[in-house]
Amino acid sequence: MIPERLQAEWLARPATQAIFAALDGAAGRTRAVGGIVRDTLVGKLRENPDIDMATELLPVAVMQRARAAGIAAYPTGLEHGTITLKLDETLAEVTTLREDVATDGRRAEVRFGTDWVRDAERRDFTLNALYCHADGRLFDPLGGAGDLVNSRVRFIGDAAQRIVEDGLRVWRFFRFSASHGEQRFDPEGLAACRAAVGHLDHISAERIGAEMRRMLALAQIARTLAAMAGIGLLALDAGRLEALLRYEQLGGGAAAARLALLAPDAIAALQAAWRLSNAEAEAARRIDAAAALLAQEEAGWAAYRYGEAAVEGLAVVAARENWQRERLAELARELGRLRVAPLPVTGQDLVERGLQPGPELGAMLRRLETAWVESGFSLTRETLLESALGER
Repeated sequence: MIPERLQAEWLARPATQAIFAALDGAAGRTRAVGGIVRDTLVGKLRENPDIDMATELLPVAVMQRARAAGIAAYPTGLEHGTITLKLDETLAEVTTLREDVATDGRRAEVRFGTDWVRDAERRDFTLNALYCHADGRLFDPLGGAGDLVNSRVRFIGDAAQRIVEDGLRVWRFFRFSASHGEQRFDPEGLAACRAAVGHLDHISAERIGAEMRRMLALAQIARTLAAMAGIGLLALDAGRLEALLRYEQLGGGAAAARLALLAPDAIAALQAAWRLSNAEAEAARRIDAAAALLAQEEAGWAAYRYGEAAVEGLAVVAARENWQRERLAELARELGRLRVAPLPVTGQDLVERGLQPGPELGAMLRRLETAWVESGFSLTRETLLESALGER
């Protein structure tokens, strides 16, 4: 059932209603739009969701009305007709209704308007062309609510034309098919994406990376990545895709673990292609390294060197090597029993007991570390020191 009115905390919030009131929301001249309406309808709201609004008012009028009502206004995207409003802790991006005049596939030349249907028709997918009034009444000019509740991600109008307007919509088609489409792919949309491959070199790595990073954080993406590989949008072999599917079947859903599965020997290449942060790439490397140790059943070393990354590493190696659940459960129990702690002996401890700084001391510390890990972190500091002094 599609409700006639939305009910949600963000909509009932006094600050949201004050913004509507300042911008003629009661008369329908300003409405919430896009993701917040879509995700409210299907109960998928993130914590502190972005509030996007569309308005018939010109940007200057938005700023003037907001400031007159005591609402802070910032021209964060004036060239696109977007003003960011802030009241208390509520942020709303308000964009004047637009229609496309021309496009080069990366950016569109637009003009402002007052036609809500024309504004809807310039958007990407029907499920994103949903609006609601200040009182929660839904405005659905293109049937997007029906597509949304039926998990259908459908381009607005001609799919090929929507992609010509902005090639990034190819990646968005797959992301939304994973997040809202149950990894089912509208045939017309998929065919248009297939035809566009090879004509997308103008899309920046930053924009592609933003879509891929959001996709990697979703619960289920293996079939989506397989579809992307199937049309040539991603270069991924069948073995890695099968491992990714097994990882998800084990309940895994960490972005860094997926990176380790997709590119264990090419994380740096993906980091460049998708503009991953150093922290994201390093997290994937740690999981991959932990998985390599766990493949040798070195649970102690995996936990000692890589900490919590060993937990994801276990799921990664189980997926890569298609372990039986019994083997996975046994190693998981072993990891769970470990009480990992740093080596309780330092180089200074050994110097104070007569060892000279240098290669010999470093080798002694490595031997003590091995004894410490292989004991399951159970040897006492005194036992380790006695062992070191006894080897002198």
